[in-house]
Amino acid sequence: MSTVHRGSCLCGGVRYEYRGEIGLFTLCHCSQCRKAQGSAFVAVVPVAEDGFSLLQGADLLKSYTSSPGKERVFCGVCGSPLYSRHVGKPGVLRLRAGTLDTPVGRRPDAHIFVASKADWYEPSDGVAQFAERPETH
Repeated sequence: MSTVHRGSCLCGGVRYEYRGEIGLFTLCHCSQCRKAQGSAFVAVVPVAEDGFSLLQGADLLKSYTSSPGKERVFCGVCGSPLYSRHVGKPGVLRLRAGTLDTPVGRRPDAHIFVASKADWYEPSDGVAQFAERPETH
């Protein structure tokens, strides 16, 4: 039996459900993620696209191609980033963990791209750190 996770955007206009297991839970510090989130990092969990369902608000979704092959999807009303996808990883969405309304149930697995982290933030939570993307990600 798969785990069920539910989430939504800030305004509640977009609601989704994910049925399945969550992959490597990362905190990404790359400059694109920092700008897209307006924060020191983004918390992302890869999920199987075939387990992801929009419950409402499909008409509110907007997307932005931030780099070749990478699409970032967000609510067009409140701006909440919901997930991204990359043509190099078909069938996988990188869900923004901050949009989950149900518990993730575990701590992050790794900080990635810490070589380009914000100079005003220093990870000190004991979670593994990688200068770039680990090979298993």
